[in-house]
Amino acid sequence: MLAGKWTYRSYRNDPALVGDDAAAALGMIFGEGVFDFEPAPDGTFRGGLGMGGGYALSLTAKIVPSPAGDPPCYAIVGLGIAGTPTEGWRYDYRCVPGYQWPEGKEQVPSLVGTVVRVNAHGPNAPAGFTASFIAVRRPEAAGPRTARAVALTQGLCERTGVHRQSRPPLSWASPHRPR
Repeated sequence: MLAGKWTYRSYRNDPALVGDDAAAALGMIFGEGVFDFEPAPDGTFRGGLGMGGGYALSLTAKIVPSPAGDPPCYAIVGLGIAGTPTEGWRYDYRCVPGYQWPEGKEQVPSLVGTVVRVNAHGPNAPAGFTASFIAVRRPEAAGPRTARAVALTQGLCERTGVHRQSRPPLSWASPHRPR
């Protein structure tokens, strides 16, 4: 289920309603990019999170056993890449597949979960900050991959077209929404 590409967006856990304020709604986004996973021979998954502008994380994921009948839970570790702006970063993710309605139409597989910043990276990016996230499967075919995880991750920024920013959103640097 995890193999392939997923559009990833994380959101601040701010209970405030935004109404028709588009800027407030956009300000709730903590991060965005593309997860890209491939299965590894040991039963885990490897890949990357490309966020554009040279920002990327190398990912490893494993299935966490769930009680019988429950959907699988995935534990994902995202590590920054040496020589890039993300060097020294670490984010941990936990997620489950989104529910697939038996009578639903045009459903797209999704992952829903939370993320925690494990390593601080700057005075306005403290360790321990959490956000909720949704990842939606992209329509591209998963096809076989042969690149190492780091090489795959470094290429994600160029291959995914996520180039809107030359630096991470302000929300990545601060747990407080700009006012």
